[in-house]
Amino acid sequence: MYFRTKRDVYNFTRMCRTSWKRLQNLKNTFETKYGEAPLFYAYAPGRVNLIGEHIDYCGYSVLPMAIEPNILAAVSVNTSGTITLANTNPQYKDYSVSCSEDIAIDRENPKWHYYFLCGVKGIQEKFGIAQLAGMSCVVDGTIPPSSGLSSSSALVCCAGLVTMEANQKSLSKVALAELCAKCERYIGTEGGGMDQSISFLAEKGTAKLIEFQPLRATDVKLPDGAVFVISNCCVEMNKAASSHFNIRVVECRIATKMLAQARGLDPSRLMKLAQVQTELKASLEEMLALVDEVLHPEPYGREEICKALGITSEQFSTELLSANTQHEMHFKLHQRAKHVYGEAARVLRFKSVCDSKPADSVQLLGDLMNQSHASCRDLYECSCAELDQLVDICLKSGAVGSRLTGAGWGGCAVSMVPDEKVESFLQSVREAYYLPDPRRAAMEKQSLFVSRPGGGAAVLLEE
Repeated sequence: MYFRTKRDVYNFTRMCRTSWKRLQNLKNTFETKYGEAPLFYAYAPGRVNLIGEHIDYCGYSVLPMAIEPNILAAVSVNTSGTITLANTNPQYKDYSVSCSEDIAIDRENPKWHYYFLCGVKGIQEKFGIAQLAGMSCVVDGTIPPSSGLSSSSALVCCAGLVTMEANQKSLSKVALAELCAKCERYIGTEGGGMDQSISFLAEKGTAKLIEFQPLRATDVKLPDGAVFVISNCCVEMNKAASSHFNIRVVECRIATKMLAQARGLDPSRLMKLAQVQTELKASLEEMLALVDEVLHPEPYGREEICKALGITSEQFSTELLSANTQHEMHFKLHQRAKHVYGEAARVLRFKSVCDSKPADSVQLLGDLMNQSHASCRDLYECSCAELDQLVDICLKSGAVGSRLTGAGWGGCAVSMVPDEKVESFLQSVREAYYLPDPRRAAMEKQSLFVSRPGGGAAVLLEE
C-alpha cells in the first residue's frame, strides 16, 4: 500500500494509529543523524493471537488480530554501498553492513539488527539481487520486546517492506508474508507464519482466521459488548535465544511421524500434525483419540523413537532436531500432540461462535480462551508462574476469558472483558499485579492496554 500526498500522510497516521508527533520525531531524528530527509517510511504492526497457540507450525489455522503498537522505519536510499541501521531506543546500537558482503546472521547472538537483516536477506535472495541499494534507516518501535506481541516478526516484516521499496521490487501481500515467515528462520526460529501473515494481511476493525497451504485470511467479526485487554507479565523470553520454542516444534514433528507410522503412513514425507489428519481423513476428535491410543504420556527417549521409526541416531539428529535442540534427550509427544489437536478444534469453535453470534457468545468465547490457557499451561508447558498469576488476577477482575498469547514463558496475556467492566478491570489488575512490584509499576503504562483490530503493513513516500 503506497501513499504520496500530505492528506495521505494524515490518513496513514490514522490508519496505523501512529501519532503525527511520533512521525515528526522520527523524521527529526533521521535528519539529525544522516543530514538529509527520509525518502519514505514503512510500518508493520504487532499482533495479539486471540486463540490458536503453537499450532501454525503444525499446519493449523490461527486467529490473531493486528494491534496498535508497531514498528515504524524512516529510510533513505543512496549509492554508498552500505546499509546503515539505527534505533531511536539507545539500548539498541547502530549497525552497518556492506551491500557487497554476504549478509551473515548470528543465530547465537540474536541482536535487534539481525532481525532486520532477515528481511533484507529474504528480499535479496527472492529476487536474486547481486548488489542491494544502499540504505540509511532509523527504526522506532512501540511493541514491548519479548512480550509475545510479535515485535521481532514485525521488525522482519518492516525490513522486508523497506528493502523491497528501496530496490524497486514488488510482491503481493500474501507473497511477502510467506517470504518473511521463511526468512525469519535465518535467525533460528522455526515458526509457522502467523505473525508475518497478520502483519501484512490485517484490516482495521476485524480479526482474521489465518489458514496455511495455501495462505489465506478470512475476516472474523468479533462480538459486540466486549473488548480485548492486553497485559504484560513483565517477564521477557527471547525465543531465538533459547530452545524452549524449537523443542516444541521438534516434539510435534516427532509426534507426527510416530502417529503416521502407527497408522501405516509413510512417516518420511510427513512433517506436520495436520498432514496426518489430512492423510487419515479423520476429524480432530478422532485425532485426539488416536493420540491417546498411540502415544504414551511418559517422555520418550531417543532410543525408543529411533526404534519405532526405524532410523539411526544420526538420522534422528540431522532430520528431526534443530540446531539448538541437539542436546535434548527426552520428548513429550503425547502432551504436545494433545494440545495441538485440541487447540485446533478450539480455533474452529471460536470462529463458529463469532459467525453465528449466539446470545451468550461472549461467555462461550471466554470459555474457549480459558481452555486454551489451561492446555498451554498443562500440556504444552509454555506458560510461567507470573503468567498464570496474571491470568488468574484478570479472571478475578472481571474478564470472562484470559490466556497467554504468543510463544509464552513470559510476555502477555489477552483477556476478553465486557464493555461495562473495562475501567474497573484495568484498575483491579493495576492494583493487584502492577503496583505491588516497583519494576512492574514502572512498566505499567506500556503493559496494560485495551486493543482493537488494526490495519496491516504499509509504505508512505515522503514528498
